[in-house]
Amino acid sequence: MDAVSQKTINTIRVLAAEAIQKANSGHPGLPLGSAPMAYTLWADHMNHNPKNPKWENRDRFVLSAGHGSTLLYTLLHLFEYGLTMEDLKNFRQEGSLTPGHPEYGHTVGVETTTGPLGQGIATAVGMAMAEKHLAAHFNKEGFNLVDHYSYALVGDGCLMEGISYEAAALAGTLGLGKLIVLYDSNNITIEGDTQIAFRENVRARFEAQGFETFLVEDGNDTKAISEAIAKAKANTSKPSFIEVKTQIGYGCPNKQGKAAAHGEPLGADNIVEMRAFLEHHNEEFFVADDVKAHMAELVKAGAAKEVAWNELFAAYEKAYPELAKEWKAWHSDEEISLDIYNNYTDEAGKKATRVASFEVINHMADIVPNMIGGSADLAPSTKTYMNGKGDFSAEDYSGRNLHFGIREHAMGAIANGIAVHGGLKTFCSTFFVFSDYMKNPMRLAALMKLPVTYVLTHDSIGVGEDGPTHQPIEQLAMLRSTPNLVTFRPADAKETVAAWEYALNSKTEPVAIVLTRQDLPYLAKTGVEAKKGAYVVAGVEPKEADIILIATGSEVQLVVGAVKELEAQGIKATAVSMPSMDVFEEQPKAYKDAILPPNKTKRVAVEALSSFGWHKYTGLEGQVISMDHFGESAPAGLIFKKNGFTVEHVVEVAKEVLA
Repeated sequence: MDAVSQKTINTIRVLAAEAIQKANSGHPGLPLGSAPMAYTLWADHMNHNPKNPKWENRDRFVLSAGHGSTLLYTLLHLFEYGLTMEDLKNFRQEGSLTPGHPEYGHTVGVETTTGPLGQGIATAVGMAMAEKHLAAHFNKEGFNLVDHYSYALVGDGCLMEGISYEAAALAGTLGLGKLIVLYDSNNITIEGDTQIAFRENVRARFEAQGFETFLVEDGNDTKAISEAIAKAKANTSKPSFIEVKTQIGYGCPNKQGKAAAHGEPLGADNIVEMRAFLEHHNEEFFVADDVKAHMAELVKAGAAKEVAWNELFAAYEKAYPELAKEWKAWHSDEEISLDIYNNYTDEAGKKATRVASFEVINHMADIVPNMIGGSADLAPSTKTYMNGKGDFSAEDYSGRNLHFGIREHAMGAIANGIAVHGGLKTFCSTFFVFSDYMKNPMRLAALMKLPVTYVLTHDSIGVGEDGPTHQPIEQLAMLRSTPNLVTFRPADAKETVAAWEYALNSKTEPVAIVLTRQDLPYLAKTGVEAKKGAYVVAGVEPKEADIILIATGSEVQLVVGAVKELEAQGIKATAVSMPSMDVFEEQPKAYKDAILPPNKTKRVAVEALSSFGWHKYTGLEGQVISMDHFGESAPAGLIFKKNGFTVEHVVEVAKEVLA
């Protein structure tokens, strides 16, 4: 290795450790041990242009071991992505661009939010899938418009988490040859040596999953690291796994190789010793002039790579004008209208909302050509297959139907990777009760403001005979409590159209669409207004009502029926469908007050799931008809009746509230 490269690696180490020391918080072990492999990748192998961090054909880098964030921040600083030295000095401070774990959309150059271990590698699998699909659609002979790699740097923690196994198994099955995983193999976690809990042959595991694997015995041997990366890049038929044996905290004599280097500042005295050991200048936050000049040359080389790609695109645009136009459309945010509400106006009509969703998906598939999605081995049940659009596989990456296998946890993170990659829209699907398995990636999608759509079917005790293991109770409250995640539970087919239309046009919110297994009637007054979150579907205007009945999903038909019964008894009632509390809360106060007038406090909410969250709308004078206990294995109709989900019981409770 040339002297300036070694000097740059040591600069990365020292800056990372100094930022942590100044914050008195952070994880120095990984940055110190992994600096050589990270530098080698970024300087010698990655195609990226710091002057345009969103260049479509850039290689993606995911720091899956997000606790080592100062490694990434230091790289972003030295490669001139816009992070200043002052930003490094403000690591983990209020309002800084250098938070404790990397956050997508907050810091330029961060490709995805990481920190929850294993999420990053699974998200990188999604990125690699997106690259394959776009390449299959757009590339032509002599025009490799889409040609980039997805890299993930992982640690022992990422590989212990089960999500990494799920994601890697799918990556190997799909032959994602442009996915390269670099493993910071230092045998240390927070509690000490990995021998206490993690003795598996990791490379053998990845080899069994379909990866080509490599071993670099010395994490400071940049020549061996570079050779391994080059070989990995050359094999485009298999994903690659490179185990790099490192020493955690390398460069700090008193802590290297020890668990103490993992998650706490090194200490001021140790920083001084580290600078001496690495022959680094003793001034704090110092970058030598020759390192700056070296980095400037690397930045110029990155910019030149985009210039070459832009020239390629200009020639492509002349040779394939329609495809070039499509490329631009796929990377834009045009408003999408479904306009099929009239398909569901027959008063005698009935349809499960999962079936209505299937019809919407297949209508959408023709008008949104860059939509890809699928399920965790449940497409026949969740009704999410796009007819005639092919299956995404190792044999055909142009297929739009994704088959995730029974891997909900990885599926959610992979969907995040597809969404964050750019150029594609995506959805994923499972039974609603198994949204528990996807909770972490759904939370990250909300945090990252990614418009992923989740199709979650079999939405309540209506699942019936499958019993309490498959009957969701608390899941809706869980989703509703997640900031920036929009949840729709449609009352009928028309509200299902509205939910999908909202999801397709979402720019900054993931959307969960929660759907029934059982048939629901088409209601007379449902429709596009569902996109406001709540609206009147039967009875008098709310300001004139004696009582307001609120429901979602399959229970809306009950409050509509109850309004008629109450009116027959001389009681003025209003039925409100509230398919989305989240969207309703985003409406202007005047609209919310018109639907739920503050002076109309006699209210009943009806939902065949947990009551948690409903008391905000029913208040002290109202009641909630809900499921606050687990269901049972029995026919759905019997369970609904047994738990009070009937028109008669809604009327009875309404009269109690009025008494």
